[in-house]
Amino acid sequence: MLLTVADILAIPVVRAGEPEVAGGGSLDRPVRWVHVSELPDVAKLLVGRELILTTGQALSGGEGPAVAYLEALAAAGVSGLVVELGTYLRELPPVLAQTADRLGLPIVVLHRVVRFVEVTEAVHRVIVADQYAELEFARTVHETFTALSVRRAALAEIVKTAAGMLDASVVLEDLTHRVLASAARHMSTSVLLERWETTSRLLPDEDANVVPVGPHTQRWGRLIVRSSRVPGTRARMVLERAAQTLTLHRMIERDRFGLHRQAQTGLIDDMQTGRLTDERDALALAAALGLARRARYVPLAVDVAAPVESDPVAQQRRTAALLDAATHGIGLAKATALCAPDHGSRINLLLAVSRTGELDEILTRVCLTVLAEVRRVAGVDRAVIGVGTESESLLDTARELAQAAHVAEVALSLVSSASRPFYRSGDVRLRGLLSLIRDEPGVQRFAETELSALLRHDIRQAADLTSTLRAFLDLAGNKTELAKRLNISRPTLYDRLSRIERILDVDLDDGETRTSLHAALLIRDLAAADLEIR
Repeated sequence: MLLTVADILAIPVVRAGEPEVAGGGSLDRPVRWVHVSELPDVAKLLVGRELILTTGQALSGGEGPAVAYLEALAAAGVSGLVVELGTYLRELPPVLAQTADRLGLPIVVLHRVVRFVEVTEAVHRVIVADQYAELEFARTVHETFTALSVRRAALAEIVKTAAGMLDASVVLEDLTHRVLASAARHMSTSVLLERWETTSRLLPDEDANVVPVGPHTQRWGRLIVRSSRVPGTRARMVLERAAQTLTLHRMIERDRFGLHRQAQTGLIDDMQTGRLTDERDALALAAALGLARRARYVPLAVDVAAPVESDPVAQQRRTAALLDAATHGIGLAKATALCAPDHGSRINLLLAVSRTGELDEILTRVCLTVLAEVRRVAGVDRAVIGVGTESESLLDTARELAQAAHVAEVALSLVSSASRPFYRSGDVRLRGLLSLIRDEPGVQRFAETELSALLRHDIRQAADLTSTLRAFLDLAGNKTELAKRLNISRPTLYDRLSRIERILDVDLDDGETRTSLHAALLIRDLAAADLEIR
């Protein structure tokens, strides 16, 4: 930031000369450099915004040359003229003061002798220090954003870095004025984003605090700094460098999910991991990304059964297709939700629902529409939706996504002839509990101990008594219904059950035995489902 004429007059060495403003314009003119000169034609050597120090020799040759001298300085764009009285002039002629007023050229007279070399040293020391500080700042900006580009930092981190360097709030928006990322400084996120679209639309692209993002012919967003305290040149430098980094990020990531989806994914992750803890900020960010402000929010997890993709690019494309399908389904159901891909082929959603209306009816309508779209994705064999506990808090709902994902995972392993629009934890019951602990060695040993003898028998005898046992337990021991299902006679069924009892050394009429065997079979089913998924 350049010194002004007023700043220089306030320097102690200049004040010692008892400066007096004799005429001319504003003292707020910036000074780029200070020259000491007695040449009458010094204007030819100047480039503008200099402060000239003189003992007045060029002003002592008569009224005409003196006026011409001042006019030449004004034409050259100097910031001001400081005249030391005593050597050539005892006082400044009134005509020169009048000329200075006419030209708007500040003239300051010094009533005491001043060592000009001390003035130039003091001023140039400050000017050079400021220039060095600007160069150092520019180097820091370049190195910082280059590092972000090299490690392919996320949109949110780039915006947050820009805000930190400027100590001011920064917002990245798309062409429809939806917020893709933001970093609030000296205010809350909710305050920053309050009525954002209205605020943004009033800011023209030519505004000093606005920088377009994207190649010149393919603009896709704007970076906006929200502060009047940041120097314009520094703000522009940081915003332009951040915009370049965002443009490079977009070019690298263009085959992945869109920016809007990346922003939704980042917001959901911030809420799940606890990086975002303020409910009002969460609601403001979600609203800026298109989530309706409603009384309730419901966590959903869409899980699909599909062939394993060994090619990471193919897997990425399938995930993008699933995300497209889920988003399209939400739109067809006339609902709003934040959507994000999870591990594998799972899509997480935070659905906004109104307080009025039956929740199950709303969920049935939305889930059926989403499932219909997801099942159209190439390679999808089955699809289910797990639902967690609804809440009036968006943050609490985000934390319930893990429960919804668990329900969906278990529901996908269920063998059921009738598909459901969605599953809750009560729908998966014992299978859900076993799903949580199925990888524990003790649980696996339990299943093996319960069933290994029967499994070995089926292998050796090429029999399938295990299926008979599973059907018997599924029907809660109803032998009449079991005979009908297997289409065999009662004596044949009794013989099979008797052989199972001898092989396993158990009594199938005992309730605890049935529960134990049923749990072991469920553990085996879950393990088999894992192998299919892998």
